[in-house]
Amino acid sequence: MRNYSAAERPTMYFIGVTTAKSSIMKVFPKWAEFLQLKEVEIKGIDFNVHDDPGNYREAVDFIKHDPNSLGALVTTHKMDLLKSCRDQFDTLDEYATLMHEVSSISKHGNKLVGHAKDPITSGLSLEAFLPADHWERTGAEALILGAGGSGIALSWHLARKEAGRHRPSRLIVTNRSEGRINEMKAIHKKMGMDIPVTYHVTGADPAANDEILGALKPGSLVVNATGLGKDGPGSPLTDRASFPQQGLVWDFNYRGDLVFLGQARRQRAERGLQIEDGWIYFLHGWTRVIAEVFHIDIPTSGPVFDQLSRIASTTR
Repeated sequence: MRNYSAAERPTMYFIGVTTAKSSIMKVFPKWAEFLQLKEVEIKGIDFNVHDDPGNYREAVDFIKHDPNSLGALVTTHKMDLLKSCRDQFDTLDEYATLMHEVSSISKHGNKLVGHAKDPITSGLSLEAFLPADHWERTGAEALILGAGGSGIALSWHLARKEAGRHRPSRLIVTNRSEGRINEMKAIHKKMGMDIPVTYHVTGADPAANDEILGALKPGSLVVNATGLGKDGPGSPLTDRASFPQQGLVWDFNYRGDLVFLGQARRQRAERGLQIEDGWIYFLHGWTRVIAEVFHIDIPTSGPVFDQLSRIASTTR
């Protein structure tokens, strides 16, 4: 049991693993001033990965019933939290229902609302660096390392039927354990996935990911959605891994030991890689949830978003 104290001013929470280390703790006050949110506060709530369901329920119950606690952004625990707390939410959006996860907690009147923002924010972040005709021009594949909430959300965006030809020729997903893979398969079936997908349970040996990586077509997208490098040390690959020629490499992390990014950067020149960290994902992820929690409009592009990006960059 934790001793949650009633918030003295309008407060947004960050439910994660190592929240004090996140840039948002420095960024949020600056954003709040720019967005004219007045006297608001952000507080971190840290849980262990796959924590006890009772701990999630206690936190959600506190936020739901404390008047000045307005909502939260959830990372790492998105699927576990919803599984533990589904009955505590009055409303879930369509993505939360489909993805079985909650990344945004907010209030509408006396109702507690859960949103899954990752399908939107992962798409905004990917399209910010992906060449407009990349999939059509290259016929490349996409490898997602990690089948948690963020990996599922990205797979949804990549496979959307409305994207037409602007999709990878094949989607490959790896995960250490079978449970998350099975959850992803169920979601893909529900959404009517119509591009080829292969799933691999790799266990704790990153060499298995190396082998899968080495078989990718040139120009393929490789994504670290495991949390390794931030929530835990290391990388889902070994230092012997070989990235695809002219590949796109995306680490969802922007802080931590960032081993995966280091592995890619050492091959940048030789393999002609385009490398992206998780900073743009950070910006879209937080601004979408802040908009929900405080019921304000924050554009996803244009002068206001650009200024928020510049404000945040001063804390990197």
